[in-house]
Amino acid sequence: MVVVIDYQAGNLTSVVRALAALGAESRVTGEPAVVAQADRVIFPGVGAAGKAMAVLRERGLDEALRRAQERGVPILGICLGAQIILEFSEENNTPCLGLLPGRTRALPRLPGLKVPHMGWNRVDFLRPHPVFAGLPPAAEYYFVHSYYPDPALPEMVAGVTEHGVSFVSALAWRNLVATQFHPEKSGRFGLQLLANFLAWDGILAQ
Repeated sequence: MVVVIDYQAGNLTSVVRALAALGAESRVTGEPAVVAQADRVIFPGVGAAGKAMAVLRERGLDEALRRAQERGVPILGICLGAQIILEFSEENNTPCLGLLPGRTRALPRLPGLKVPHMGWNRVDFLRPHPVFAGLPPAAEYYFVHSYYPDPALPEMVAGVTEHGVSFVSALAWRNLVATQFHPEKSGRFGLQLLANFLAWDGILAQ
């Protein structure tokens, strides 16, 4: 069962539609007991880190996600779900899930640089990974964000993007992958990434 976590952070309908386009059934839930039965978990989201973490803790979904990670369940974080998997976010000065070490940082406010970063941009994938397999180097993906994940260990960085500065746009560690961009809104290459995730067993040599 593919579980899409609902923690009042939006963006669920487009994820479910993308999965349906791939022929995959999914269940949207805010119940920790359902997450505990998942074969794989998608953790999407838009919005603010502080409110998101408050809802996750109130519902017990923070512990459900940690247990899923410990069980080796394949997990995909998207946008806000790629940020609050780290230990701390500069947005609202928020302690986060800590599934990976590191912190989420604000994009710099530079002259002529638009923040939020919105629109299509490339991702330079730095190493092979089953979830990112077959994606062409020139492909572009859809972004909308003002913050980005900055993991503590460089080996957790799977992809980077340029927007005034080079920032981390894809993470991968053991059974967890995450993208700052929205694969569910990124056309055929985003669908390919989701299809790769659905076929992935969550196992990597580290």
